[in-house]
Amino acid sequence: MLVLGLQGSPRKKGNTNYLLSAFMDEAKKLGARTEVISVYQKEIIPCKEYTTCEKTGFCPIKDDMEHEIYPLLREADAIIVATPMFFYNTPAQLKALIDRTQALWARKYKLKITDPGRKWRRGFMLALGATKGKNLFEGVNLTMKYFFDAVGADFNGSLTYRRIEDPGDMEKYPTVLEDIKQAAANLLKPLLERKTILFACRENACRSQMAMAFAQQMAGDKIDVLSGGSNPADKTNPVMDEVMREKGIDVGFRRPKSIEDALSGTKPDMVITMGCGEECPAIQGVEKQDWSLPDPAGKPIEFMRDVRDDIEKRVTGLIKELD
Repeated sequence: MLVLGLQGSPRKKGNTNYLLSAFMDEAKKLGARTEVISVYQKEIIPCKEYTTCEKTGFCPIKDDMEHEIYPLLREADAIIVATPMFFYNTPAQLKALIDRTQALWARKYKLKITDPGRKWRRGFMLALGATKGKNLFEGVNLTMKYFFDAVGADFNGSLTYRRIEDPGDMEKYPTVLEDIKQAAANLLKPLLERKTILFACRENACRSQMAMAFAQQMAGDKIDVLSGGSNPADKTNPVMDEVMREKGIDVGFRRPKSIEDALSGTKPDMVITMGCGEECPAIQGVEKQDWSLPDPAGKPIEFMRDVRDDIEKRVTGLIKELD
């Protein structure tokens, strides 16, 4: 499982960075894979209110949101936002990222397609400020509520700290490490207890992506779903995207991966292959099934629909078997 951290402070080694680093270290100890985005280092152009995203589901601005951040927000099982208080809210760099997730909001609420990870993804906030005011975190709490809804995650709580201003203040806080240990365990342990299943095909552009999406939608609370290809394509198949939309399922912003990258040091409980032949992995001690599905790439949309429906039935049967 992937835990994504968003470091919202412009200070490289400040109190916010310490807080997030401690949380991500705890996530690693629990067994999660982690990735951190230092927002201030990314090219994120503020929203220009083109409203194109409300018609197409994609932002027309070409920057790191498109190339990196949207895909990671969709891949993550848990999203941790760390921020200092700037006028009772986040710094401008992080706020620009938040505003640009309007594209994800539009896919759900305008285009009526649902990210299959939405029901299971978890969000958590780490925040600190220099003052002691009782209303210090009211603004950012509202922002996080709607940000996590936009990216498809439940807002599962926060750790907030007042009177944190000078370098090292957070590190000196007497309960911070115990706070983080408990919060990380509560947030992540239910996700880490899931079975891990890898769906593998040749390009990771159609079949394994559809199987992953159906499994996430039906049983993301029980299965940590991975997908990869023996020879991954540059991007997912747009016809696959279209036929999944017909089911109300949003597979936008997904990126093909190699099987090695998908596993990333993880040993799955099961590998299900679908047409990649001997190029697909055989992992010692891991159950393997071969669904031998035809490759729909380059075929008419009706063929893609047939393969989609076959995969949906097989995933439904698989989940019943696991239950």
